Amino acid sequence: MAITNENIRHIVESLPETPGVYQFYTNEMSLLYIGKAKNLKRRVSSYFNKSHDSSRITMMVRQIADIKTILVETEYDALLLENNLIKKHQPRYNVSLKDDKTYPWIVIKKEDFPRVFYSRRHIKDGSTYYGPYASVYD
Repeated sequence: MAITNENIRHIVESLPETPGVYQFYTNEMSLLYIGKAKNLKRRVSSYFNKSHDSSRITMMVRQIADIKTILVETEYDALLLENNLIKKHQPRYNVSLKDDKTYPWIVIKKEDFPRVFYSRRHIKDGSTYYGPYASVYD
């Protein structure tokens, strides 16, 4: 599948080869998908340079009218930013990471004798949460 839209072709060709998060938008500037990449140029161009096994991805690629990126220092930063943006915007084509159960958080419970533990759920109960973290062991 070759890139047919000149605007998209120009955006993809000008992407840096650095870590970051990419966002695909429709003509109406509706957010379709949020993804992360170790190499933005290589990852984003892969959507347009090959045919996809999934009809869902093929349909999404046809709807892409604009691409926005956010550059970050490391792939780890991209992972956490992607997680937060998906939870905030809930794009149509992101099937995972829409709930708050994906990455662990450190929780300090708001109690007389506060407990400190990790959780994969973020409950709005007045407790203090730190994270999300990519791994429980980091």
